[in-house]
This record gives sequence, C-alpha cells and structure tokens, in this order.
Amino acid sequence: MRPSRLRSALAPAPCLLLVACLVLAACGASAPAAASTPSASRAAIPAAGASASRLLDWPEFGLNPQRADVSEDATGITAANVAHMRRVTVALPGTVDSSPVYLHGVAVDGSSHNTIVATTTYGRTLAIDANTGRILWTFTPPGISGWAGSAQITTASPVADPDRMFVYAASPNGLIHKLSLSDGGEDRSGGWPVRITRDPTHEKIAAALNIDGSSVLAATGGYYGDAPPYQGHLVAIDRSSARLTRVFNTLCSGRRELLVPSSCPASDSAILSRGGAVVEPGGKRILIDTGNAPWNGSSDFGDSVLELTFPSLSLRQSFTPTNQAELNSSDTDLGSSAPVLLGHDRVAVAGKDGILRVLALSRLDGRPPSARHSLGGELQRLSIPGGGELFTAPAVWSHGTYTTMFVADEGGTAAYALRAGRLYRVWEDGTPGTSPVMAGGLLYVYDPAAGGIDVYRPSSPRAIAKLAGQPGHWNSPIVIDGHVVEPEGNANDHKLTGTLEIFSAA
Repeated sequence: MRPSRLRSALAPAPCLLLVACLVLAACGASAPAAASTPSASRAAIPAAGASASRLLDWPEFGLNPQRADVSEDATGITAANVAHMRRVTVALPGTVDSSPVYLHGVAVDGSSHNTIVATTTYGRTLAIDANTGRILWTFTPPGISGWAGSAQITTASPVADPDRMFVYAASPNGLIHKLSLSDGGEDRSGGWPVRITRDPTHEKIAAALNIDGSSVLAATGGYYGDAPPYQGHLVAIDRSSARLTRVFNTLCSGRRELLVPSSCPASDSAILSRGGAVVEPGGKRILIDTGNAPWNGSSDFGDSVLELTFPSLSLRQSFTPTNQAELNSSDTDLGSSAPVLLGHDRVAVAGKDGILRVLALSRLDGRPPSARHSLGGELQRLSIPGGGELFTAPAVWSHGTYTTMFVADEGGTAAYALRAGRLYRVWEDGTPGTSPVMAGGLLYVYDPAAGGIDVYRPSSPRAIAKLAGQPGHWNSPIVIDGHVVEPEGNANDHKLTGTLEIFSAA
C-alpha cells in the first residue's frame, strides 16, 4: 500500500507510534515490555471473492505445507447458499480430534469417489464418501486393543501423498502408516510402517503430518500432564523407501537419532501444536516451536521457535522469549500454537501466555543466523483475542499487497492486518473457535464450546450463517468442492465413538 492509503486504513496516532517503534526494533532496541494491540479500520482487509478456479483437493492440515488454511478458489459455497446446505451426520468408530483431508474423484474399490479421510484418536483411519456419508473403508492398526479407551491417543491429522494414491496416518503406538486410498490396505514395502518414537507411552504424536519434497514430516510431544521422560522431536521419512532419513531432537539436540527418552537428562519440549512442522516456501527450511522444557541455547530448546534446514534438519536459527524460565516453570508453553508465516519477512507465534509475538523471519532473535542462540529479539508483542491461551492454528490470507491473519481461541475470534511489518487488529468478537479456515471468499470458524460453525465475511465480526453441530476440542473444518466437513468430540473423553458433519451445497 502507498503511505496515503496506509494512513487512511490505520488509526492515525497508533500508526505514528508504531512506525517509530519499528525503526527502533530494526536498530536492535528491545521489544516493548508489555503487550499492546494497535487497531486498524476494516479498509485494511480487501474485498473477498472467489476466483474462477475450483478448489477440489484439501490434502493436509492447513491446505498446504505452509499451513495457510486459505484459498481464493471457488468452493461452490457462497454467502447466498451457505445457510441452506444439506447436512449429513456420520457415526464414526472413534473421535476425530483433528481435521480431515479430502481428495476429489479418487478411485476407491473400483469407483470414483469424492473422498474424506480422517484419523480417530486411537488410530483408526477411515475413508468416507463426501456425497453420501458412507464409510468406504476403515484401517484398524494392529494391536489397537492394547490402547483403545486409554489415555494413549493421537490427534495428528493425516496427509495425502501428492500422487493421490496413498495417505499417511499416525497411530498411538508410535507408528506412521502408508495406506492405499483405493482400499485402505497398508503398504508394508520397504520399512513401512515407520516407528518414530522408542516410547509411545510417553511420547505422543499430536501435531498434523506434513510433506516436504520426498519426505513425510512427523513430530512428537507428550501426553496430558507432561509425564516424563519424553523429548519433542521432528523426523523426516522418505515416502518411497520408508527410511528415517533425519531426526532433530529439541532436547539433547546434538544427538541425531531416535532417543530412548530416559537417556537424555532433559525432558519435555513437546512439539504439540496443531500445525506441527511448517514448511517455508521453496521447501528448504522448516519452522517448529516447542513447549515447556529447559533452555541453554546449545542443546536444549524449550519454549522456542526453531528454524531448521531441509533436508538435513540442522538448526539454523532460533527465537526464545526472555522470560523462558518463567514460561517453563508456570507451564505456559510457547509452542501450543505453531509458527505463522505472514510473508514480508515476518513470522508470528503465540502460546499459552496470550501474547502474540511478531518476529523477523530473516533474524529470529534479532541477529543474523549463527551458531549462537540468544534470548529475545521480537519486533512486536500484542494480545490474542480475549488474551487467553492459543492452541489453534491461525489462517493467513495474502492478497496483493494485503496480508490478513485470522485467529480464534477460547476467548474469541479476530482479524489482524499486517502493514509496514507490524500487525494491527481490525475486528474481534467474543465467539470462541478452533483453527479458522478461509475458502471461496468466506471465513469458517468451529465453536468447540457450543458446537457448530460460524461463517463470516472476512472483513466483519458479524456471522452471516451458523452451521449446526456438537461441541468438540481441537477439531477444525475443511471447506472444499461444495462441502464443509467438521469432526466433533474431545480426545480427552477417551470415547470409542464419534461423529463427523458433512454440509453440502445443493
């Protein structure tokens, strides 16, 4: 935007103050001691519409490896028909406390189906016909009777192979499975399935799976209550051979193999966020963040944002708040939500302390990348909606010179505009939500407390429709190919049943 349009879109007094702060931050000054939240007018969000292209596939959590959760392609759902869609409720043999994936027109059992794939908390993965709600196949991991009904769960979303023939899914016994989309059969060639933890009773596969080039990316965290020992780690698995090519441990990081958790003197540092590994554009670097654990800047990286090179999974640079020790001692995980790629050399991160931090992607701690890792370095601190805890993944809409981020948490839903390298809040309401999705010009936010999905125009906090449903937890919708798909239920209830809603445009 030109300076004249920037002034018209933003509140004048905060704008002058924040530009001055930006100059100070760029010169190495410390970030503000307290969070402040400047505001912008609705002119900071562009008019939303759908392109002529049709959105047909949703292959992974967040839609793409960057976890943007946004597409301008048409979905077949508009402001005119969103309140009048056909609803089908699918009974499931488990709870899907994650998000599903979707592939248009894939061959299943000899016929073409628009197919939803979802993984339950105890590792059953199901293919569902999006038009009828019929379950097409179910994969049940061997040994499921040993953990079904217990606290040993997974909340990882599956990821579809780019060849549209396979899908990768996690099970609570620490395995990543490669399943045929045609019938749900498990590929056991090479090294499949792949074990990514030596202690699945302490190391949980919570974050969504991702793909970078020829590799599946998977991460581990800990279970509710943080019972030690465990170490958050990221692995890269060759999709063809199933070879575990690289491991990065966020504790005892000098060791590059799967650890026996008790062999490392430090514990925790979970990679627990919905988004897990976030792949930067071009696929050469990956961002992750971590939960509570020790930090020493050399081998232990609790409560930190880490940038890794790919495919080596070597640590390039990091960001750790100056109050890391306090976050660790108070169970205030920085890594409860994944890093957010805003573009324009900016990345945002927020955790359980309710503070949204804006960083320079090129120098996360304010210094050029080097072997030295220090505390602090953020450019801006502001509050998330309601100032609560963030466990969801924000959505980022890039449109021309405009960048808009949508955030939902237990306190509300809000839209932020990125201008001149800083975030400004445009609107906020009091409706809680999980990870927002923007598709075809509309914003969709699932309410885990009351159930159902609130549908917005991106520039307004007033919902234009409400899709009915039941309460949940970390579940989030996908909007694709004439359908809105929303799993329901809470993994922590340890149920063996669940539901999934499919809303379809006529």
